[in-house]
Amino acid sequence: MTHHTGSAGRNDALRAARLQQGWRSAERAAEALQLRGQQLLDDPHFTVSARTWRRWEGSAPGWPSDETAMVLHDAFNRWPEDLGFTTPPGWIRPEHHQDQGVNRRQPFVSVTAAALVAGPVAPQHVDPALISYFQQQLEGHYRADMFLGPHDLIGTVSAQYQLIDKLVRSAKGETRRGLLRVGAAYAALVGWLYQDAGDMNGAAFWRGVTQEIAMRSRDPHLIGYSLVNQAQVRTDLGDGHAVIDLCEAALDDAARLVPKVRIMAMQQQAHGASLTGERRAVDDLLDQADRLLLRVDDDLPWGNACRRTPGYLEVQRATCYGRLGLGAEAGALWSQVLTIVPETARRDRGVYMARQATAAATAREPDQAVEIARSVATIAVETRSARMRRELVTLERAMRPWHDAPVGRDLAEILAPVTQGS
Repeated sequence: MTHHTGSAGRNDALRAARLQQGWRSAERAAEALQLRGQQLLDDPHFTVSARTWRRWEGSAPGWPSDETAMVLHDAFNRWPEDLGFTTPPGWIRPEHHQDQGVNRRQPFVSVTAAALVAGPVAPQHVDPALISYFQQQLEGHYRADMFLGPHDLIGTVSAQYQLIDKLVRSAKGETRRGLLRVGAAYAALVGWLYQDAGDMNGAAFWRGVTQEIAMRSRDPHLIGYSLVNQAQVRTDLGDGHAVIDLCEAALDDAARLVPKVRIMAMQQQAHGASLTGERRAVDDLLDQADRLLLRVDDDLPWGNACRRTPGYLEVQRATCYGRLGLGAEAGALWSQVLTIVPETARRDRGVYMARQATAAATAREPDQAVEIARSVATIAVETRSARMRRELVTLERAMRPWHDAPVGRDLAEILAPVTQGS
């Protein structure tokens, strides 16, 4: 739906809605919407600035984040496309909210419904060949995730997990154990998809499901993998000490684990060390992981990023260096990584380029940062990746020294369609 603009290129729909509420200025509207959002979402960190509101009322309002869309609907009883925002590809109006307002618990209820089916199920024969079938499907989902992003896959993968859970209740012996193993891998993927989509409640819930199923399978490799999954959530929450604790727990009996799981635990622990400011630990852990790479030879269908991702450990090191504020070192590594990441892996390239731009800003090269951001913004709009949006918000913070300079204004214009309301 095209946004409504007046003769001066304004978003008249939002302006009219604001005035109808009695909010006479952008400053008053931003303040009121921010307070409403903090109450609705129970999130004291939800913010809307006057500058953001003025952009919304301009000629290129872009599209707000999902949470901001919910708050706008709560305030005006209208969805963003009816308030003059530019509707992105793939947006589906949540009609079930129209009559009842926004129920902020509903998304999480949907998450749990796909994993927890109450009551007994009718017994059925479960053929062992189903294990191979689900494993093959899983590999296809991993590939699709690289191209599609989280939103188009969450429903498909979580529905397949639900089917696996149903079959586990009827299966026996090794067939049951095999289904538990593949079920843990599916739960881990759903957790990752929610994490990439920016739903940390959903991500944490599915990481917990992964750990439960891994424990039930009695598979030490999956148990270690599930702990690394938990650590990934803690990394995104900025809790470095928890990341280290979880990874150390995964490595408690490292001799029992295949090299792949040890590599995953070490690289994730390096992320924890970067959050606690320990550069030496970052390098030591990633160097240890690098020495194990050539020993990865298992046929487990999950956790194969170290095989599948070009420059896997260089990506981790560059990310950690960026967190540590080592702009020049991180930028040099990102330049190397991006020469080997295929153009088809658009979402990963977008995330890496956003981190490269932040490294450039940290190294006091703002013009380079803005030039990189131009390409990233396009990818972010196409993929709707919350992970990429978070990286661009980090870039905005790194560019604050140039906020009032022409290069800072250029960046604000470039990122407006992506970071509105973040």
